Amino acid sequence: MKRSRLLFVFIFLVVLTAAGPSSYAQDPGAAANPAPAPAGTPLTLAQAEALALKNNPQITIGKLRSLEAQQFVRETRSALLPTAYLSLTGVDSRAGSRIAAGALTNSIVYPRAATGATVSQLITDFGRTTNLLSSSEFQAKAEDKNAAATTADIVLAVDQSFYNSLETRELVRVAQQTVNARQTFVDKIQALTNSKLKSDLDLSFAKVDVARARLLLLESQDNYQTSLATLSAILGYQDEQNFQLVQPAEPITPPTLDTQALILQALQQRPEVQALQFQIESAQKNSAAEHDLWRPTVSALGVIGIVPVRDPAIPNWYGAAGVNVNIPIFNGFMFNARAKTADLQTEVDRQTLSDLRNSIARDVRIAWQDANRAFERLSLTSQLQEQANLALDLAQQRYNLGLGSIVEFTQAELGKTEADIADTDARYQYRLTEIVLAYKVAQPK
Repeated sequence: MKRSRLLFVFIFLVVLTAAGPSSYAQDPGAAANPAPAPAGTPLTLAQAEALALKNNPQITIGKLRSLEAQQFVRETRSALLPTAYLSLTGVDSRAGSRIAAGALTNSIVYPRAATGATVSQLITDFGRTTNLLSSSEFQAKAEDKNAAATTADIVLAVDQSFYNSLETRELVRVAQQTVNARQTFVDKIQALTNSKLKSDLDLSFAKVDVARARLLLLESQDNYQTSLATLSAILGYQDEQNFQLVQPAEPITPPTLDTQALILQALQQRPEVQALQFQIESAQKNSAAEHDLWRPTVSALGVIGIVPVRDPAIPNWYGAAGVNVNIPIFNGFMFNARAKTADLQTEVDRQTLSDLRNSIARDVRIAWQDANRAFERLSLTSQLQEQANLALDLAQQRYNLGLGSIVEFTQAELGKTEADIADTDARYQYRLTEIVLAYKVAQPK
């Protein structure tokens, strides 16, 4: 009876020792929305990129995946290190009890309470664990490059949205100038009509032009608000921010003429290519590890402990050490299937890289053609704007002298508005094609 009470107390202490304070995973929740920027806050392109890299959730996701991959490396490396754990055991049994069912052995079960330590160490598995470790390291490097690719995608989206916002803001200015100029002309025609110097038909044509200009202004303002909302979302804001965008001062330069050099640069520096290259090396190491499953595994094991409460037949301490060798013989062709699967995955990654290289070469050529065409368009729209301004001046002079009709003048006004819009669009579209080309070749900023 006394021995049973001691055994109960020992088991109770064991339970208290094993039950530590509960640890709960902290739920980070959704990323907090950044504090709204004051109205009219100046924002440069560099500041916009920095805000996006700080606030955009996709950047955080890429970094977390990279950190996760690094933990997989630690997890794989742990197989090469010793494993040690403490054991606390308390058993009460009927005298002379033996395990008779469920196993081939029928070992006797002694009442006892004991504590001990077990240490195990992998001696060698002939390269399998080392290959798995290399595979996880290459996978971690691939995730680093994927994070870099995500960063490049976000920067591209910020730059495009920033220049789109600048273009729509400039188009609002063009539309406002058009409204002001046509309203001034309407006021002039109204005065002349009241003096019976111009007909009501001229006044009607002039008012139609004002209405068209106001519609253009309304559409431009709507496009500007839409582009600001898009930019705000990319920067990590839930609400639209009224930034005062600062026009970049970089001069306009023609694109390079050597497309082959651009393609070579893209194939060498694009993070997607580097990520797939690391992915292939990871797959190759994993394939080698799967083939190594057929090799023996050699490990060592040691135990030591004390038995303070025991049956008289049990010594008061124990200790043992040994080496174990496992040699695979047959497992239903599972190892063969795993090795074949790894080989096929390696080939899939190789073909994916080849397809990506072809796509990148095509994209660089297309981006260069777009940039070259946009650069040529700059001079054409500039000439168009000059001719439209000259045509409007001549039409206005002819109309003031009574030599031209209101239709001729309104056509010249329409041509000037279209030329201003085309010139504005050409300038910003060339900036956008430059951005896309720099992204396609992974040009550092």
